[in-house]
Amino acid sequence: MPYTRISADCHIDLPMLPPDLFTANASAAMKDRMPYVTEGPDGPHWTCKKGGSFGLVCGVGPGGQKLVPGQNHRVDAMAATGLYEDGKKGVLRPSTPALRAKDMDRDGVQAEVIFGILGAATRLGDHEAATEMFRIYNDWLVDFCKHDPTRFIGLACLPYGDIDAAVKEIYRVGRLGLRGMELSCSWDMEPMWHPIWEPLWQAVNDVNLPLHFHTFPSVPPGKIDEQRGMIRRAAFFTAVSSFQLNLISILSAVIGRAVLERYPNIRISFGESGIGWIPYALDRMDYEWEDRFRDLGLTMKPSDYWRRQCKATFQYDRVGTRLIDDMGVETLMWGSDYPHPDGVWPESSKYIAEQFGHLPADVTHKITCENAGKFYGLM
Repeated sequence: MPYTRISADCHIDLPMLPPDLFTANASAAMKDRMPYVTEGPDGPHWTCKKGGSFGLVCGVGPGGQKLVPGQNHRVDAMAATGLYEDGKKGVLRPSTPALRAKDMDRDGVQAEVIFGILGAATRLGDHEAATEMFRIYNDWLVDFCKHDPTRFIGLACLPYGDIDAAVKEIYRVGRLGLRGMELSCSWDMEPMWHPIWEPLWQAVNDVNLPLHFHTFPSVPPGKIDEQRGMIRRAAFFTAVSSFQLNLISILSAVIGRAVLERYPNIRISFGESGIGWIPYALDRMDYEWEDRFRDLGLTMKPSDYWRRQCKATFQYDRVGTRLIDDMGVETLMWGSDYPHPDGVWPESSKYIAEQFGHLPADVTHKITCENAGKFYGLM
C-alpha cells in the first residue's frame, strides 16, 4: 500500500469493545471478576464485580463519558460523523475493522498505531484479573489486526502491577505477530530507575518489539471526582494542561539508569507525549550529565540516546514544530489520537496544514508518514 499519512497514536478503549469479550473468553476461575456490560440510567455501561465504572458503551474518550453537546469542540466534530449515535445502536465503529477503516479513509489516514486498554486496569482494582483481561484483549487484538495488517498496527497491553506477569506476556505476544507493546504508567508503580524493572528490559530486548509508554493523568485517580462545580472544572483543566509532561520522569529514568546504553536494540515510543517539552528535557539532561553525572555508565550524551532509540508522538503542538532541530526530525511521529477528545480526527488535514505549514514538504512527510512507516516496518 502506498502511504501518505500514518497516525502513530490512535486507540481502542474498553468501552468500545464487544460487550461480552471478557466474560466469554475468561477462564472459569476469572469469569466473575471480568468487566461486563449492564444497563444503566444513561444506557448500557461497563462495570465489574467490585462496582468500578468503565463508562458508557462507546462513550466519549477512554472513560466512556456521556456526550454533552457544546462542551468540547473536538467531541462535537466527532459526534457530527454519527460516531456516538452509532454506538447507541450497538455499532462500535472503532472496534469493527471495516468501519474503522472507513473512519481512517475519512481522515486521509492509511495506517494507525492502536493503543489499548491500559487505563482500565486501575479501575478494575484487581491485578490478577487485570492480567487475564489483558491476555484476552491481546488475543482479540491479534485477530482484529489480521483483517488488514497493512493498516492496523496493534500494541499489546502488558499486565499492570506484576512485572513477572508482564515479562511472561512480552514473550507470549512476541510470537503473535503484533508490532509493539505498551506498559501501563500509574501512580503506584516503581520508578523506571528501580532495579526491579531489569527483567522487563531484558525481555523487551529479546523480543525486539518497540515498547510504548502512553501519557497518563497528572492528577491522582479519583481526585477530580471528589470535586464539584467550578473547582472540578479547574482540577480537570489542570490535568489536561499538564498530563503530557509526566513522561519526562520515565524518559530521564530510562536514560539515567543506562537502559538504552545496556540494551541498544530497545526502541521506545512515547505516545501522546507532545514534543514542546522535549528540547528542554534533553538540554537539561545533557547539562546535568556533563556537570556531575558522568558516573552513570553512559558513553554518549543523554540526547544521543534519545535520537538513537526513542520516538515521541503528538497530534497538535505548535511550539514543538518550531523546535524540530533540537530533537531530530527522525524522532517525531504525528498521530490523530482517534477517537479521543484530545485528538484531531476527523479534521487531521486542517490541523496538519496549520501546524506544519511553515515546514518543507519532506519534513512534514517524515513526521506524518515516513518515520512511523519505518519504525513499524511498513516502509
